[in-house]
Amino acid sequence: MKKRFGIALFALIYSVLPLFALYNRFGVPDSSEIREGLVESWFEAPLMNVRMNRPEVRTNSIGEKFQIRLEETEDTFNVFVAPHARIEVDIYSDKGRDTELQDVYPGDASGSFLLVRDKKTGKPLRIRYYFSSDSEVFVQFTPFDRIALCDYVIFGCYAAKGVPTGLPFKRFYSSSFEQVVRWTENMLPWQYNRIYKDGYHSVQQMMNVIREKCVSIIPVEDAMYDENGDPVFISTGKPRPVSTEYKDMITVNGAGFLKWIADGITEPLTGGRLKREPLILPTVDYKSVGFQGILSENYAISFTLDWIRNLASAIVSVRNRKTYLFNESGVDVKLEPFTAEITEKGIINSAGYIENSGYQVNCLKSMLYILAVTEPETFYFGAIRETDRKSPEVKVFNECCVFFPYFDDKGRFKCVVFKDGSEISFDEFYSRYCLDFVSLTRCQATEQFFPAG
Repeated sequence: MKKRFGIALFALIYSVLPLFALYNRFGVPDSSEIREGLVESWFEAPLMNVRMNRPEVRTNSIGEKFQIRLEETEDTFNVFVAPHARIEVDIYSDKGRDTELQDVYPGDASGSFLLVRDKKTGKPLRIRYYFSSDSEVFVQFTPFDRIALCDYVIFGCYAAKGVPTGLPFKRFYSSSFEQVVRWTENMLPWQYNRIYKDGYHSVQQMMNVIREKCVSIIPVEDAMYDENGDPVFISTGKPRPVSTEYKDMITVNGAGFLKWIADGITEPLTGGRLKREPLILPTVDYKSVGFQGILSENYAISFTLDWIRNLASAIVSVRNRKTYLFNESGVDVKLEPFTAEITEKGIINSAGYIENSGYQVNCLKSMLYILAVTEPETFYFGAIRETDRKSPEVKVFNECCVFFPYFDDKGRFKCVVFKDGSEISFDEFYSRYCLDFVSLTRCQATEQFFPAG
């Protein structure tokens, strides 16, 4: 009898392992068994009763602590089931500064569960599961008739929106994250959370080299270096004088800076740098009767778009030892992974990729996140399309930059931006160009990166 019981127990343990492995794949703390006991007193009780509940801390069967608490806004009241964490806090006193570890329960940390309810009616509005190191990446469920609809949100953009689950909304009150993944694995793009934290060595190598070199870069209008390393004007290709003061510095403008990066890739492979003429070849065919077409006859309105397309195509050509024109190289980023986005005016349909314009900057962070997941060890040249917002509008590609998206060793998304020979934060880039478009071309990163200077 004892022997048979042991065999049954052994089989039971191993029958559970596949589910536990799926749960562990994301490393998400699980509060499902705790939430089973919260439905009546927290999830369905009237607001006046929920207000009587004190914040409480409960522990699941494997020792993970969670805090249950209420937070109110003007229109909603929110019930959090938040996992425990410890953070370092600096304490200042007359004796100086001491660092202490404090217990916290972040409402948007990986493993947090959030139920949002309407203040007037008490009805549930949505459930949100946080599972990523980035709190702006989450899945949520909203009630619709007798079922729940699901969304997958990445930095304010919907990679999936309003997908019917076929399951009752209340089922998610006590569902584990493992169950959520299992139920929605064919509905939601979970591949966007398959992050390989060790897959960005070349990206980080390149951006660190550029950082070191930036101290020697001086922004100069219309400036680049030709295939021989001689200073020339971009507009004419003619020799460009450099003052004695800057003879030991790198003098380039924004486009010349991107070429300097590209030369750092191609020169170790060929012993030479890129020529100017192929980089200024037009890649946009404007309609002659349109306003933009008339402008293009006298002005290089797609200058940086042509530049980044030709730069990326040149790198592909050098690596493959075969000449590829822009339209053959596949360097343009044209993905359209989003259906909608959250804006100040509410949720609107996403514009996605627009030919010869690129992406709206307000969804660029979301796009770069997905690119970092799906195309690791890749960096991106960016051409910025600005508009004067007059009538008729003039749309011009005059400026450019380079993006290095990656995930750090804690799985958090990062993106380093260089523009005009300097590093700027992504937030600063966004504040400058949030109303504009950015077109992207992809380039494979390399540790064999030796830019001049």
